Amino acid sequence: MPSPNPLLVDSYDYTLPEELIASSPAVPKDSAKLLVYNRQTDTITHATFRDIHSFIPQDTTIVLNDTKVIKARIFGEKKSGGKVELLINTPLENNQFLVYIRGRVKLTTQLYFEDGLIANILALNTDGTRVVNFYHDKKKLDFESLNIILNKIGHIPLPSYIKREDSKEDEKDYQTLFAKKIGAVAAPTASLHFTEALFKEVKENFNAHFITLHVGAGTFKPVECKQIKEHVMHKEFFDIPAKTEALLKSDKNILAVGTTVTRTIEYYAREKKVHGESDLFLHPENRPLRVTHLLTNFHLPKSTLLMLVASFVGLEKALSLYEEAIKQEYKFYSYGDAMLIL
Repeated sequence: MPSPNPLLVDSYDYTLPEELIASSPAVPKDSAKLLVYNRQTDTITHATFRDIHSFIPQDTTIVLNDTKVIKARIFGEKKSGGKVELLINTPLENNQFLVYIRGRVKLTTQLYFEDGLIANILALNTDGTRVVNFYHDKKKLDFESLNIILNKIGHIPLPSYIKREDSKEDEKDYQTLFAKKIGAVAAPTASLHFTEALFKEVKENFNAHFITLHVGAGTFKPVECKQIKEHVMHKEFFDIPAKTEALLKSDKNILAVGTTVTRTIEYYAREKKVHGESDLFLHPENRPLRVTHLLTNFHLPKSTLLMLVASFVGLEKALSLYEEAIKQEYKFYSYGDAMLIL
């Protein structure tokens, strides 16, 4: 049987039993399963997340994402009474916002939400996104003012594969312990497994640094072309503090906690920028230059996130690791179990 072609999107497909899609996190969170793959010895170890510090090499520095998920999903209606659902993706210039809208809208349509919030449709993009601005009491809202209202009326934007409504528990569960800087519409899920006690223990044994990457809805978007090099990667805002930049300039080993941290570090390794928008696409022909170890969850078929995993271990090994995880009944996706690549 010929080896799968790492440049073909269809090569990143796999079949996942529906019961292995996690709809809620493990309780406690650090009781999640952990698949540890050592590239040097080509060995797999099945463990529990709370034991992660025993696998991380001692000379490693850990980098995490301190973005904070906003209540980006809101429900409203048009003047006609037709229902709409709006998902905020990212702020733009001039207090405009890139959003997704479920429900037919036209240019200049106004959408009405709770608490007197109004959205005006300014542009209909060919990729399905919309550009809007928001008003409250006849005042145009900036991002911070909008977020105050979202905290009252918005919903945590759970991914569509979690087949339930968001709950009060999700406001805490779908947020990392160190979430600080508002702006993400999806959580950096590899960090969700840390409990306060475990994170304290990890910090006692390893140096920890932070970056910010505001995860956009594009992280869930499937790759729709046939060749992965034809895919246009979405852009996400990032910021790298001076202390973290000093680490990146060193030769120390780095464990990136999640794909968001990986993309940010690897964008810096190529562009030497500490602030801006990253659109880096990692895959087997664009491998990591700076990150030495990766902690991540198990991702959707044909996704750029699975392709990122393959950039570390190769396509065949990535698929075999996923096959092993399915065989061992690991839980997949945002609230699922974790994998550590050494």
